Amino acid sequence: MNLYTINTELFKLDGGAMFGVVPKSIWHKLNPSDENNLCTWAMRCLLIEDGDKLILIDNGLGNKQDPKFFSYYFLHGDNTLEKSLMEHGFSKDDITDVILTHLHFDHCGGSIERVNDKLVPAFKNAVYWSNERHWNWAVTPNDREKASFLKENILPIQQSGQLQFISLPDVWPEEHGKLGATIFNENISLRFVNGHTDMMMLPQIKYKGNTIVFMADLLPSAGHIPIPYIMAYDMFPLTTLNEKKSFLREALENNYVLFFEHDKEIECCTLQQTQRGIREKECFGLDEL
Repeated sequence: MNLYTINTELFKLDGGAMFGVVPKSIWHKLNPSDENNLCTWAMRCLLIEDGDKLILIDNGLGNKQDPKFFSYYFLHGDNTLEKSLMEHGFSKDDITDVILTHLHFDHCGGSIERVNDKLVPAFKNAVYWSNERHWNWAVTPNDREKASFLKENILPIQQSGQLQFISLPDVWPEEHGKLGATIFNENISLRFVNGHTDMMMLPQIKYKGNTIVFMADLLPSAGHIPIPYIMAYDMFPLTTLNEKKSFLREALENNYVLFFEHDKEIECCTLQQTQRGIREKECFGLDEL
């Protein structure tokens, strides 16, 4: 099995929204903002080459929205999904499976592209994986979250016939922030968390004797490891808090490698116990494993 970091564009989001109740006087040291209070974030995906499968986890913002939409997010940087795949010798047509951690536009926007004014799957040979509970949450969104669930990113996946649902855990231990999980294949399992959005999936991968967890928006960056650092975007922040506590204890005890989707600098880290709580230990690129 081989793993590849797939970098798409960088984008900007409001620093206060990304760090929640943490004051700017503290968070700006982690990710300095510009004059508009916007910080730069990555949209980093993960490609898994496993036997005859080529599995892509998330796919960034895509390119089909209009200029007004993109103007809100200040896309920049030299990377695109296509360019990053090509650097590793692959194209979008080679992808066999797309695991969507959740259906917010910066995670699934690249799923669908516009061709001759029609919305079609960008990965024409792939199965797209979500889970039924999150799918229903996304297609009938609440008023607070509906701006993140864009129908043009989501409904064409189902209309194409390429959508399949991951089975949910038989026993769902929601109390105390415990994380349910299900098996995808012999090397990949999917964990479920509910604080950021309902039934977000965190892929957990066995690789070279390590356990790598794709953090999605439970921990969007290494700067979000401290327990109170919870995004204002999260639907249920106290649920996120309990999920973080539970996961970080488990990750520390088992020496997991954390893979960050949105950290502009840090791809991966391990954890250590400090006097201030659990913090990052070693930070490194995926290709250093």
